[in-house]
Formats: sequence, structure tokens, C-alpha cells
Amino acid sequence: MKQKFVQHLHLPKLNWLGNTLLVAGLSFSSLMVLGAKESRVGALETTSQPTISTGSTWQGASFPVENFQGYTSPFGYRSSPYGGEAQEFHRGLDMAAPEGSYVRNWWAGTVVEVSDDSACGTSVVIQSGNWEHIYCHMQGHIETADGKKYMSDRAGGLQIWEGQTIPAGSRIGRVGMTGRTTGPHLHWGLKYNGQLVNPALVLRAMYAEQIASRPTVR
Repeated sequence: MKQKFVQHLHLPKLNWLGNTLLVAGLSFSSLMVLGAKESRVGALETTSQPTISTGSTWQGASFPVENFQGYTSPFGYRSSPYGGEAQEFHRGLDMAAPEGSYVRNWWAGTVVEVSDDSACGTSVVIQSGNWEHIYCHMQGHIETADGKKYMSDRAGGLQIWEGQTIPAGSRIGRVGMTGRTTGPHLHWGLKYNGQLVNPALVLRAMYAEQIASRPTVR
């Protein structure tokens, strides 16, 4: 099935700040009013003063994919991409990019899981304080050495080990089509204290802070 883009979202411009890729030009008004809830799973709203457990602001955060093309599926309830009338809860935000585009770590943290045996495909989960971020459908596969698991993407020059500390903005994978997917994209999911968070709200907060931190031109 051909991938469909969410046409009513404005695409972001991407700005580099040191080794960190930040978001600019985002318009998420249509994603903000989702009201989507799943039984037993609360979708947290970000506050006007979002923080990581260290008390830092969003200035250290990175946009999670290179060569971004568009948002193909928002967080919340949606029709199944495989057809039919059934509604399913989508636990993240899908970002289309050409196959092979590098995926970047959103926030500095520790790899707590790598996997390739679920609908998420080849995936990496990173813990950053109270935050957990997951990256799905990437290229590569899982291998084991000395009793430890790691994600191996030889063509991309990547090895991501469980227990490894990853800085914000570091490359941790490449966009692929592993797992349950209809086209090349990154599925990016977020949790705070174990509860799902709408990634669009986080990107909006990142952008708002970036704008606010710009010098005033007189």
C-alpha cells in the first residue's frame, strides 16, 4: 500500500546547533487537538515549561530524522493503514524520509532495549531520566556478542549496544521498512513516567523555546 502524507501539516525547517538538530517552522495545530485516549494508557500533555528530569529545557533536544519529508500518521486513533473500518491506537508519530536516511537520538540517554522481533521492526529504545523514546522500522538487525545485544547496521556503519550512552543528535539508525509498515519512515514514540506522550506536542514545545531564545532584532 502506498504511503499517504498528512497534507495539512506544514513541514519544518531544520537548524543545526552544534551537534544537535533543532526544529523550526513547525505548525502542529491539527495534531494538537486529538483528544485521543486509549484505555489504561494516558496521553500526557506537555506543559508550557517542559523539562527533562535534570531540569534542563528543550534546547538540548534533537529532531529525530534527517532528510525529513512529511508526517504520514499522527499520534492517536486512526484507521488501519492496511484498510478496513477498524480503528487502532497509534502510539507515536510517523515521519517519512528516504530509505537509508539517518535517525538521530532525540535526547541524551542510555539504550535500554534493541529489538527486531515485533511489529516495530528493528528498533532502539533509549531512557533519558523519566523519558523513554523509541525508534522503529529501522534498517539492520539484532546480534549478540558476549551475552549483550546490539543493533547492527553494517551498511550504515552503526552498532548500537544495550547499555550504551548516546548523546543527543547522535546517529542511532537509518530509516527502513522493517516490521509492520507500508513505506519507509521513522515511527517515533515517547513516554514520560511510563505514560504515552504525543510527540507532536514535544516538537511544538521545542520549536517554541527555540523561537523564544532567538535574539531580538531592533
